[in-house]
Amino acid sequence: MIKEFRLPDLGEGLTESEILSWKVDVGDTVSLNQVIAEVETAKAVVELPSPFAGVIKELHEQPGTIVEVGKPIVSFEVPDDAGTQPSLPADASPGGGEATAETPKRQPNLVGYGAVVESSGRPVRRPRYLQAPETALSTSETAEPKAPTVEPVEAGPANSLPAETRPAETETPVPERGLQGERPRSTPPVRKLAKDLGVDLAQVAGTGPNGLITREDVQAFLDGTSAKGPDTAPAAAATSVQQGTRETRTSIKGVRKFMAAAMVDSAFTAPHVTEFLTVDVTPAMELLAKLKAGNAFSGVKLTPLTLAAKAVLIALRRNPALNTRWDEASQEIVTFNYVNLGIAAATPRGLTVPNIKDAHALSLHQLAEALTDLTETARAGKTAPGDLSGGTISITNIGVFGIDAGTPILNPGEAAILAMGAVRTMPWEYRGEVALRQVLTLSLSFDHRLVDGEQGSRFLADVGAILAEPGMVLTMV
Repeated sequence: MIKEFRLPDLGEGLTESEILSWKVDVGDTVSLNQVIAEVETAKAVVELPSPFAGVIKELHEQPGTIVEVGKPIVSFEVPDDAGTQPSLPADASPGGGEATAETPKRQPNLVGYGAVVESSGRPVRRPRYLQAPETALSTSETAEPKAPTVEPVEAGPANSLPAETRPAETETPVPERGLQGERPRSTPPVRKLAKDLGVDLAQVAGTGPNGLITREDVQAFLDGTSAKGPDTAPAAAATSVQQGTRETRTSIKGVRKFMAAAMVDSAFTAPHVTEFLTVDVTPAMELLAKLKAGNAFSGVKLTPLTLAAKAVLIALRRNPALNTRWDEASQEIVTFNYVNLGIAAATPRGLTVPNIKDAHALSLHQLAEALTDLTETARAGKTAPGDLSGGTISITNIGVFGIDAGTPILNPGEAAILAMGAVRTMPWEYRGEVALRQVLTLSLSFDHRLVDGEQGSRFLADVGAILAEPGMVLTMV
């Protein structure tokens, strides 16, 4: 029999993913849980395991294609008595065929695998399809009932309707009322894309069926090659030709698109304040050299970031206001009693901020190992989605690019972020004289709703004191 595998929700309600590469080809025999594809979500690159053991019959999408959750991406030919997806009683089967009567179980190997099916044969979760007013539908659309009866279907990576009743889009487009009466028709993923990019759909001309606004329409409007109204079409075409010879455009998607939206949201939601502190870190650099030369840290990568991360963790004990978040719904400050330390990492796919879980409980040796593992995994594009969420405070090391200071933007949901500048050898006052010392500038941005100026200053001073004289730790713990 032929089994379809639909793109699952890979975590945290993500609505789409890009197919980066296929690890299999048509005709290949695959085993259960064998990696068959690599996809990029808005947060990370994820390997997709096969939900079936069988033969690859068809690859529905090509690498580079952005696929919405719930759409089929690959078909398998499997034995009639095989399959890992839940089976339904015969009367609930989409094709009316035979099915096992016993209660099916969901396999735990895949995120977003689908609805658990009760013994009655009815899925716990059903898809909701909204019917648009008849005035906005074509002849073929109005022929369908306003409230179609959806037969229970086999629960897989995403519940769906049988092919004969499935809408062309992931969800039926819904016309929405606006200032001029009715807003243009579009699907929820397209509306979300427009919102993320700051595009007013009322100004976009839809080129899809019956004026449906597509992703391409939104991107064309953003690029300036499209506008509301039929009279703009010829000009748009001409503009597109001219731009192709003088400009290069790069599509923003995946990790880079998510980070862009998150930074805009953070910049215009949290009231940022940034403070700076320049510190003589010569003693910290001398300590670093001693640790590298000793046996206790043999084989472990130690950098100024390692010491700065430990300094942040120690300073947070004395200044817990920096380890908080703002709960907008309840208008409350939530203080974390743990530290998930985020580290900004520049990767070929864009900036990511994975975090070290429970970093407050790690020794310096363990922290060094965790930092090494985190950065190597991020640069390889293998960071798990769960490691990109739940951070409580972050560090960004702009010093590796030769930068001295900056005004970092908060990672959404966090109260503070510390930027480390480059460690430079420069003239500095030392014991009443001018001497060449190793100097570092720290830049701390914080959310002024959560952190007062005094609290932020004390935290920054504590971090600086530890790096200026590591022995000061003895007076802080």
